[in-house]
Amino acid sequence: MRRAGLPFAAALGGALLASTGHAAAPTAPPNDPALALAALDRRVADLDSEEQSDKLELSRLGGEVATAHARVAANGRAFYKLTRAGLLPVGGGFDALVTHAMRVERGRRMLTADIGREARMRARAVDLESGLERVARDRVALASQRTAMDSARMAMQDEVRRQAAFDRAFESSTGAGADYVAVYGGAGGVASDVPAGGFAAARGRLLFPVAGRADVHPAQRDGTDGNGLEIRAAAGTVVRAAFAGRVAFADRYGPYGRIVILDHGDHYYTVSGNLDEFDVKIGQDVGAGERVGTVGDDGQGSMLYFEVRHGSQAVAAGAWLGL
Repeated sequence: MRRAGLPFAAALGGALLASTGHAAAPTAPPNDPALALAALDRRVADLDSEEQSDKLELSRLGGEVATAHARVAANGRAFYKLTRAGLLPVGGGFDALVTHAMRVERGRRMLTADIGREARMRARAVDLESGLERVARDRVALASQRTAMDSARMAMQDEVRRQAAFDRAFESSTGAGADYVAVYGGAGGVASDVPAGGFAAARGRLLFPVAGRADVHPAQRDGTDGNGLEIRAAAGTVVRAAFAGRVAFADRYGPYGRIVILDHGDHYYTVSGNLDEFDVKIGQDVGAGERVGTVGDDGQGSMLYFEVRHGSQAVAAGAWLGL
């Protein structure tokens, strides 16, 4: 039987494709979620290292900027004192004038250098603060990617579990004489017309799975070889067991949507898919006509998707219902 699983592995690997400026996580093959997660974790570690380094440098710069600013203030006051009385010292003569001019020029150069040094330090501090803000944004983005990837990984694991349970449902049937096959009715009574041959003898006489008027069309779901029926009925219409059996599967599964599989013994099964809800659980004995769920709508109109299977092979469901 071809499988109808969903491509969650591709979704998991693809979660790393989102880019967040400088923090675009290294990509990995989309079919290898372990490598994708490892690449993301390495990027988070790089961000941690970058953040720690920037914080240390910013802390050091704080002290250096304060020292540089104090130096600028001191040299600025000294320069002001040198220039406020003009270039010519009173009564000093030409030599005093030259010496004074040299001191003024040296003070101007020192002050200019100190102002430039402080400005560069402050600019570097602004860059570091911007870098820390970016790191914080990138950390949030990577955390979102990690959450999405974990969700996709869990969904993939859940789909694998469903696939395994779905396959097992068609492998665990008992023989035709199983006691639960003959149990009809919610009260556990035995119907007087139970075929002696069990399900195999009920061909053409299975109970129609929905009550009232319904349009029936041949159909199939992805991953099957056909032979199913789309039974179009109003959403919420009760879906009932076509024959007594035991619930082998009750869960959501790929293109079937919510699905109930009943094991009728001797490796015969009925499959009721596209349910809005199901009212039974795995291992529960169900009598013919008992409610197993309600008709749902997958966006293509409300319907029940119904199959009869022998082993994992879908057989002509219409013939079993007497259509």
